[in-house]
Amino acid sequence: MTRRYCSLPQQSAPAFAPGLAAERLGALVGGRRMWVNGTALHYYFFDAGTDASVIPVPGTGETRRVPWAGAEEQRNVVRECFREWQDLGIGVMFAEVLDRREAELRIGFQLGDGSWSAVGRDALSAGANDRTMNLGWDLTEPGGRWTALHEIGHALGMQHEHQSPFAGVHWDDEALYADLAGPPNHWSRDRTDFNILRRLDPAESNGSVWDPQSVMQYPFGPGLILEPEHYHNGLYPPGSLSPADKEFVLRWYPPADPPAVLVPFRSAPLSLGPGGQADFTVEPPETRVYSVGTFGESDSVAVVFEERDGEPRYLAGHDDGGTPHNTRIRVRLVKGRRYFVRVRLHSTWGSGETAVMCW
Repeated sequence: MTRRYCSLPQQSAPAFAPGLAAERLGALVGGRRMWVNGTALHYYFFDAGTDASVIPVPGTGETRRVPWAGAEEQRNVVRECFREWQDLGIGVMFAEVLDRREAELRIGFQLGDGSWSAVGRDALSAGANDRTMNLGWDLTEPGGRWTALHEIGHALGMQHEHQSPFAGVHWDDEALYADLAGPPNHWSRDRTDFNILRRLDPAESNGSVWDPQSVMQYPFGPGLILEPEHYHNGLYPPGSLSPADKEFVLRWYPPADPPAVLVPFRSAPLSLGPGGQADFTVEPPETRVYSVGTFGESDSVAVVFEERDGEPRYLAGHDDGGTPHNTRIRVRLVKGRRYFVRVRLHSTWGSGETAVMCW
């Protein structure tokens, strides 16, 4: 069986202020990539007319265009996989759009570029014309559906399960380097280190127990895993959503409760524990630029959405992660329109009393 692996873009670890308490730091690391619950993630498929990568042709000094578009049968697999995640009853919604400017997730199918995705909110830092996900092989072949489910898991903020610090896997490093250096992956040692051998921080792993059946777990052939011994002959997850996968996303994205009303110039107390979220609606009394922010000794992320065609559209957000300052967003709100303010708490210190206000 040919094993094609997801290759996440290499990124440096986030830099937080020195001296943060371990509990506070763990909350920041674990939540920094997760969307606020109730987000509508719009996805866009690049079209065949204009979207492509320009890559060099070895030994010629010339370049060629490799299109990002995928055939309709490829797109249909991705649509079905979005529905499978959605049908778990999670509080995050998925909607396909035809305008890339409206999309948080922009999906290409460039052959030869492997399969990868931005992890969670990292997608927001990509350029408006850039891919946040690539599906670089035929999704209609065996294992193709697993690939799409896996990359959507990354888009929801999930990490590679085999990199969990709770896995206890002892690799044959040189055998792994040799296996991944060959076709079809052609990985460098650095890429193998980043996507397989590197251990995740416990706070950013998908759970406190290793789940070898996870859709985020790679399959591995014989001779690559030395321990646990019963994986000497290979590890072959089923390529479907495991019970632990479902538990993870429902913990971060539970079915949303009805929002409260946030009245301008009137603060609303936040009675939240770490990882908790509060949701509000705002109907501005006049059209102008407003400030939305939190108060108190806390780390939090706040996001403002505008309701359009019955669904929330992302306007602006701010994560004050690890700084001594609170979240502050300046955004133009229009009288007669409805907005949502969603606040997720990473952690508190001091009195632990927090509030949110729009003014």
